Amino acid sequence: MSVQSPRHTAALMMVCASVFIALSTFLAKGIAGRFEVDAVPLHPLQITAGRFIFAWILWFVVVLVKRPRIQGVHWSLHIVRSFFGWATVTCVFWASSKMALADATAISFLTPVVTLILAVLILKEQVGPVRWSAVAIMLIGALVLLRPGTSAFQPAALIALCAALFSAVEATVIKKIAALESRLQILFINNTIGVVFAVTAAYWVWQSPTCVQWGMLAAVGLSMSVAQVFFLTSMRDGEASYVIPFMYSTLIFAAVPDYLIFGDAPDLVGFVGALIIVAGAVFLALREQALVRKRLSSRGNLP
Repeated sequence: MSVQSPRHTAALMMVCASVFIALSTFLAKGIAGRFEVDAVPLHPLQITAGRFIFAWILWFVVVLVKRPRIQGVHWSLHIVRSFFGWATVTCVFWASSKMALADATAISFLTPVVTLILAVLILKEQVGPVRWSAVAIMLIGALVLLRPGTSAFQPAALIALCAALFSAVEATVIKKIAALESRLQILFINNTIGVVFAVTAAYWVWQSPTCVQWGMLAAVGLSMSVAQVFFLTSMRDGEASYVIPFMYSTLIFAAVPDYLIFGDAPDLVGFVGALIIVAGAVFLALREQALVRKRLSSRGNLP
């Protein structure tokens, strides 16, 4: 077997995660009113609640079967992570219901920019000119895609920007929790707290879903859970800086069914902006990979 096989497998896991992430946003967009069904569209807050309810049921069953020992829980970190995770999902579903999935997905790719800035401010990481250049490229792409101050600007894009911001905060907290607790414990506690946030918020806009809508809500929750499994497996088995670029395939998996089913597609300028964002993100990931390999080499862990 090739030495590279584990890396290729990890990359494939990330692509699979991207498929299910795109599927969940596509379904959420349909439930929010784009599917032509004889039912009242559901509010994004209610869709998020469905996502957490069914995801929690899945992880609860897993915990019952595996019976892991829950210990050393860092509740304050979990609460912060769960809140921003809930806010991220809500904003993603909300933005996806208002604009082309390709545009909403591309804007969400700005998360590494905010994460890098937070790493500098909170974790006191040192960032060189090359990494800042990647950030600049992504911000230029965002300006091209968003076109603020013009008639082409989409207010819903601000919601997608909030998703990128919230996701970056969540990612920063996850870095701390992942080093302290097991993956299953993190997933179960996160979804348990997330259910509380999601159901409380959805209470104010709740309306009885039809059987079909319940089924689609279940599909959203299960899709996100499967995506989490693939994502964590990929991050466990491969270098983060190597596998993360494959996550940007979400743009393709989201854009194609969005166009074929809903007829939504970014215009040429938006498409160029999305490509610039992805190019900057890949550049940043490759730079991170180079830095990791340099550190390992200096420690004698690489030939």
